[in-house]
Formats: sequence, structure tokens, C-alpha cells
Amino acid sequence: MMGKNSVIKSERHGLLIRYLNDNPFLTDDDLAQLLGVSIQTVRLDRAELDIPEMRERVKKAARGAYQNLRAIEEHEVVGELVDLEIGLQGLSILTVGEEMTLRKTRVLDGQYLFAQANSLALALIDTEVALTGTSKVSFKRPVFRGEKVVARAVITRKKGNKYMVRVNSHVKDELVFQGKFLVFDLSEEVNRLENSH
Repeated sequence: MMGKNSVIKSERHGLLIRYLNDNPFLTDDDLAQLLGVSIQTVRLDRAELDIPEMRERVKKAARGAYQNLRAIEEHEVVGELVDLEIGLQGLSILTVGEEMTLRKTRVLDGQYLFAQANSLALALIDTEVALTGTSKVSFKRPVFRGEKVVARAVITRKKGNKYMVRVNSHVKDELVFQGKFLVFDLSEEVNRLENSH
């Protein structure tokens, strides 16, 4: 017969796995808050379930994601690319450092949120040459030093050489940035120009 603690523990293990499937970048502290337990309990649960710490999960995911890039190069991605399914969706994390904040307010300079979203949108396109044509963006709340911005991009529509990409950026569960990007695959135009010279 199972005791009360083992039922609670098995439920907690199930929740922990579900939370990490939804957001693999939750820290032990985040998980402790979500589950209502101590950080030590989260670490023990992770050890029992053979789940590495967040830093290791991110590194492992990033190694595979960068290998798939086509339209832009690794150093052009703003944030750390951690998941990339070319032609479908992608995920990146931006850890806000002091050098990214406005000196007077200590708030993240908006260009970094835009650049993270834009570079992620370009990374999704399965071509050698992609450029953003238009974007419609909305900044939802200020982001501060030390916060981690998780951006998710999804291709919502493709017509010919045009792609509509939606990007939502969150700090924990809070939406901080939203953008729609119209991205063009310009590989045919570039090849035509190169061949005419």
C-alpha cells in the first residue's frame, strides 16, 4: 500500500515533468515556487528523475539548434538559440545583462527584445538568404537586469517566398513582447543578381 507522501511525490514528479516540457528553462527556484516545495526537494526530484539542471538542459538543446541555421549565422542570433525546427518554430533565451539596460532607468533597451525576436524569425526560414520586410511589434512591460526573456517564434503562414512569423517573448509566465514579422526568402533574387554580374 502506498503512503500519502508517495502519492504526493508521484504527483509532484508528474507536474515537474509537465512544467519542464512546457518550459525547459525553468530554474530550480522557479520550480520550487510552482510546486510549493523547497529548492532542495526540487533538486532531489530532478536527481531521481535523471533530469539535469537548467544550465545543462539549455547547453544540450543549444548544441543541436545552432547546427540547423541556414538564413543567418550563429553570431547573428541575439540571445541563445535553444530550439530550432526550420520551417516551423524556434526558441531563444536572452539573459539581460547590465550592458543591455538603459543607464538612467536600468530597464532593458527595447532594441534587444526586437533583435532577439527578429533574429529568431529569420532563423526559422529554410533558405540561404532571408530578410525582414515589415514588422509589427508591441512592448508589453519593462524588462530588468537579471531577467531571462524566453522568445518563441512560429511560422503562421507561407505564401510563395513570403513567411509570416509570430514571436511571443515571456519573462517566466508574463508576456513582455509580441511581434509579427513578414520575412522574405530572397535566395532566387540574390542568385539572379550574382549570375548577371
